[in-house]
Amino acid sequence: MQIEVEELTKLYDLKRGLQPTSFSVKKGELIAVVGHNGAGKSTLMKMLAGWILPDNGQATIDGIVLRNRMAVVEKVGFVPEIPNLFDFFTVEYNLKLFAYLFRTPFSRVDEVLREFNLLSFRNNKIQTLSKGLKQRVNIGRTLLANPSVLLFDEPTSGLDFEMTKELYRLLKNIHDDGKTIFFTSHRPEEIKTLATRIMVLHDGSLIFDGSPKDYFQSEVYVNLYAL
Repeated sequence: MQIEVEELTKLYDLKRGLQPTSFSVKKGELIAVVGHNGAGKSTLMKMLAGWILPDNGQATIDGIVLRNRMAVVEKVGFVPEIPNLFDFFTVEYNLKLFAYLFRTPFSRVDEVLREFNLLSFRNNKIQTLSKGLKQRVNIGRTLLANPSVLLFDEPTSGLDFEMTKELYRLLKNIHDDGKTIFFTSHRPEEIKTLATRIMVLHDGSLIFDGSPKDYFQSEVYVNLYAL
């Protein structure tokens, strides 16, 4: 298994956060993490990314314990819902800054600019870009270190139809390259389009973990959208 999660826990109070959670992930899976706001989705993603530390339990990726922050950066890329870019700097400067932080050669910046069709925007400041373009830069930034695991928190939030389709294409291309992907979503059509596995969180507890076919035929699915 590429990822092993054992009793991973983060509680902000009795209900908010993540209750003790365990699961394993094979390399190359594309997992949708589903649940209402406050279910624990972002908490799980941030712990897997090393952004926050668990209260208890542990997780390993390729044998590396997630508490080892510097090693995790090279294994896990996290794309938060709100892009963590520097608005007053150019696209190219942002990528070079993160390449330096990730200890990645600057040659990767030109590669990412080409891969994500950003060459014509390299000198544009982030604050002048549309949300869709910002998201494209944010994903490119995440891939600078060529991580084997990618985490996307509500990747299509606020995007129009055309940009959503483009993002689906990007995710599928990344997955085809052999990356393991987690993404959070509220959209059934998005889950059907992308996921090979679905995990459902409710009040911080993992209440379903299985195939899309089983999920859409389950009472969990019916009850989730009936609430």
